[in-house]
Amino acid sequence: MINIPADIKHEIENLVKDLNYHCYRYYVIDSPVISDEEYDKGYRQLKELEEKYNYVLPDSPTQRVGAPPLDKLDKVKHTEPMLSLDNAFSHDEVREFDGRVKRSLKSDEDVEYTVEPKYDGLAMELTYKKGILYKASTRGDGYVGEDVTVNIKTIKAVPLKIEDVDIPEEIDIRGEVYMDVREFEALNAEREKGGEPAFANPRNAAAGSIRQLDSSITAKRKLHLACYGIGAVRDIKFASQWEFIEWLKKARFPVPVLIKLVKGTDGVIKVIKEIEEKRKDFSFEADGAVIKVNDFALQKALGVKTREPRWATAYKFTAHQGITRINDIIASVGRTGTITPVAFLEPVRIGGVTVSRSTLHNWDEIERKDIRIGDTVIVERAGDVIPHVVAVIMEKRTGEEIQFAPPTECPVCGSAVEKDEGGVAFRCIGLNCTAQVQQRIGHYASRGAMDIEGLGEKNVELLYEKGLVKHFVDIYNLKKHELLELPRYAEKSSQNLIDAIEKSKHTTLARFLYSLGIVHVGEYAAKLLARDFKDLEDLYHVKPERIIEIKQMGEKIAGSVSHFFNDPGNLHTLKTLKSLGLNISNPDYETVSSEKLPFEGMTFVVTGSLPKPRKEVEELIESMGGHAAGSVSKSTNYLVLGEDPGSKLQKAKALGIKTLSYNELMNMVKGEGRLF
Repeated sequence: MINIPADIKHEIENLVKDLNYHCYRYYVIDSPVISDEEYDKGYRQLKELEEKYNYVLPDSPTQRVGAPPLDKLDKVKHTEPMLSLDNAFSHDEVREFDGRVKRSLKSDEDVEYTVEPKYDGLAMELTYKKGILYKASTRGDGYVGEDVTVNIKTIKAVPLKIEDVDIPEEIDIRGEVYMDVREFEALNAEREKGGEPAFANPRNAAAGSIRQLDSSITAKRKLHLACYGIGAVRDIKFASQWEFIEWLKKARFPVPVLIKLVKGTDGVIKVIKEIEEKRKDFSFEADGAVIKVNDFALQKALGVKTREPRWATAYKFTAHQGITRINDIIASVGRTGTITPVAFLEPVRIGGVTVSRSTLHNWDEIERKDIRIGDTVIVERAGDVIPHVVAVIMEKRTGEEIQFAPPTECPVCGSAVEKDEGGVAFRCIGLNCTAQVQQRIGHYASRGAMDIEGLGEKNVELLYEKGLVKHFVDIYNLKKHELLELPRYAEKSSQNLIDAIEKSKHTTLARFLYSLGIVHVGEYAAKLLARDFKDLEDLYHVKPERIIEIKQMGEKIAGSVSHFFNDPGNLHTLKTLKSLGLNISNPDYETVSSEKLPFEGMTFVVTGSLPKPRKEVEELIESMGGHAAGSVSKSTNYLVLGEDPGSKLQKAKALGIKTLSYNELMNMVKGEGRLF
């Protein structure tokens, strides 16, 4: 920041101001006035200037991308407690709340209230000093929360600097971090694809995202904020809640999507009904309405009772639930092979929508809730979108209900099924499973596998829809004249694809094994197999004990490889591929390095929520020579801890097993840590 030309400083400051303004219009008021390309151009220009002159303002939009991973979240004491709200469950209880307010104020006059939706998210406090975001903390127990400043900065709707209003010396602004329902569904689909457990609901997803130790993960998730409250404040005064909300709007803070100022309970109840009616159109989950005495002087006079303010209450909407019967349960196969139990229900109206199906998530969930075919159950539409079974009404049991056992074979193709070690998911291992065919074709043709240039996701989808490729075996039967009849394929592109397919017939065993999409077999594991088995046929009917003999191969991979090469359908497919001219060489055979790997002879167990998918972390451990086990035992050397580690941590402590944070593990991988 020394000897920076004044015009450069001025240019950087103007770029920051302009980009923050356009960010506000896009993310807060949903009214952009420039294109994404124009914003990106300005952003790149700002970043180049910042890097060249080492001059970065605290409110620069470049500071929203995340920071290095933390070892833990520090504790933060709230200057003023973040209180919880008392609940009202009927209009009569709203009137009773109003009566208590009037009695406490010793007044018969109608009280002025603000009414807004109750966001179902994670309560948050943002502390600004001299207008700059200084700290962000979770509610915690109301008195002490966790420091999540670096994560909050990744939410583009959060102002890094207060502008265009009177700026206090210090102010605590309170709100709710939440995730839109559709974005929640997209996140869960992505997690399922990566073999990670799904979040139960948008609130859990928001809480898990904002409490990440690696803020780059938070930055990838689409979180939002609605600001509605005030804590400690210095050098500025607000007369009312309404005045404070107006100040927030001018200062570019996101506020509740609907908030109204009314007098008396009739006005309050009218707005509650309006919010409940509009609830189905909100992008987020709203489980009620918040009612606050508007006048801050009256709030102070009313005070608090233990942990709840006397000047506010939360009206809770009736849950969108219904009672119905489970007529049947089926096992549904997703495009990655994951098998999910789905309940077929006696149709029931819930929240204005007829519900006839419900996900049961997994077999652990079925067992925990003891769900059976024929049961009478309570079904809820969480977020007004996703139906799920809340509980079984045991009193309705007749004794004729049927338990639904986990699958022993794929319901679509009949192939063998395996359960993730230490997980809850069942997966089909069949190469010929039509439920997962497009994903398998795309993986088979990918760069790290058979490297068939021109067979990207869109072209795979097109060829599948036109019936030309229903299995990756069909790739080798494609004809040029068939391609020429399709959109996007001209003479040159058609010939290029035919040439790429022909070229792929000459491959290595390591690449081919990876292309098959065997569960738990990544590129490195495929190379290890190729080093130990000379020919593809040597793997046919292989036993898991034989795979375990290979250094760095654990029981999980051994079981998966053995299942795959003992499946008759898979072996038939492999023989068909070879008959179509596939020529597999194996330059990796018997070229194993004699150098000892860093984790050789060590057993690791990974638990909790980590910055990377657990599967990826375990593959990394095994690539360094270690064994990634699914459960803690006396032979375990290290327990790698993520967030919410659960019972494995207690068992490790009882056995005296050493624990590692994710960062400590990464340092060891880089050779910067110490194996102790």
